[in-house]
Amino acid sequence: MGFVNVSEPVELYIPNPTERGRKEEIEGTNRRKKKKEGRNEGEMEAQQGTQEPHLALAHKLFLLSHPDIDDIEKVRLRDEVLDAVKAHDMSSLYETLAAASVLEMDAAVLDSMRTRIDDELKKLDDKIADAEENLGESEVREAHLAKSLFYIQIGDKDKALEQLKTTEGKTVAVGQKMDLVFYTLQLGLFYMDFDLISKSIDKAKNLFEEGGDWERKNRLKVYEGLYCMATRNFKKAANLFLDSISTFTTYELLSYDTFIFYTVLTSIISLDRVSLKQKVVDAPEILTVIGKIPHLSEFLNSLYGCRYKSFFSAFSGLTEQIKLDRYLQPHFRFYMREVRTVVYSQFLESYKSVTMEAMATAFGVSVDFIDLELSGFIAAGKLHCKIDKVAGVLETNRPDAKNALYQATIKQGDFLLNRIQKLSRVIDL
Repeated sequence: MGFVNVSEPVELYIPNPTERGRKEEIEGTNRRKKKKEGRNEGEMEAQQGTQEPHLALAHKLFLLSHPDIDDIEKVRLRDEVLDAVKAHDMSSLYETLAAASVLEMDAAVLDSMRTRIDDELKKLDDKIADAEENLGESEVREAHLAKSLFYIQIGDKDKALEQLKTTEGKTVAVGQKMDLVFYTLQLGLFYMDFDLISKSIDKAKNLFEEGGDWERKNRLKVYEGLYCMATRNFKKAANLFLDSISTFTTYELLSYDTFIFYTVLTSIISLDRVSLKQKVVDAPEILTVIGKIPHLSEFLNSLYGCRYKSFFSAFSGLTEQIKLDRYLQPHFRFYMREVRTVVYSQFLESYKSVTMEAMATAFGVSVDFIDLELSGFIAAGKLHCKIDKVAGVLETNRPDAKNALYQATIKQGDFLLNRIQKLSRVIDL
């Protein structure tokens, strides 16, 4: 889904809305079929570089502000950002980055970008006027879409959203309305505007109630999964990613390798052992890719195989990748805690009691480290065990499912009772 001007052959009649909607759906289907022609076993590797340029730029901007990136790497990133900004005439972003001292201001560069923007907008407006005067409704829509894509290209968010709304008013086919929603979602992901993303996802789901094809529905799952992951709803993200794993076509958003990376990370802290085995460990789609991603295969398989020392080693290797990911970095500490909770719970599941030394040996760490780690998780209610410091033993006291439900019901009941009492006092006043 690149930022390009779209033009279609001139029609000799103006179709009625029903015919036009059917025609737009057929044209959209034909374009998607052409993209799929000639695919072979090496398609996935060929598709890896087709991420939407603005999302690639957003990642580079994130890395430029990251404290763990060294100065030499930032020089290279700065050059790449400047090249991308100039290539797409992103004048407003250029001014913002210059004001933040990320890029150096060059008045001549800014003036040339503004001139090209004005020239292109004049051409686009002329095409819209010509289409409205001489051509059919389909051509009018395509002319408006071209202007929408240009505003997206130059990074003018407000005008892009306004023009996309205008284009939607010229669109009848549900599928093409969905494509406009995908453009809006890309804008939201570039600016990390979660409110815009959430509203767009809801809008897309409403559109699907009117119809829509399975390809777009599956693509929406990846967009929603990425949104859920970026907002710390890892369980829902994992389910959406797993639903999309065999039908993934959302290369404009992220590469398939990155998609598998996210799928494994979210699944490990969301699925039980049986589900993890069925949906992730033995999944052929994951097995074909996981070896390409450093440490990920060992991370997954050592957890499932209870090789805890290897797991910690692989986990430490993955932390750098997580910290340097713009969607995962804000949740780095949370994710670290959740993974450790999963692995410690799995280890303790096999024992009624176990010595601290045995657990420390299994994980390849010191007894003091395990003592400090478990104390925090026990206090937070994440682990159901207690430490006998004198004997150096861990004793598990896991509640069964019925007792756990009973305790949760009592806790929620107490909370509700307190709220009712507070409300009654307010009413009495």
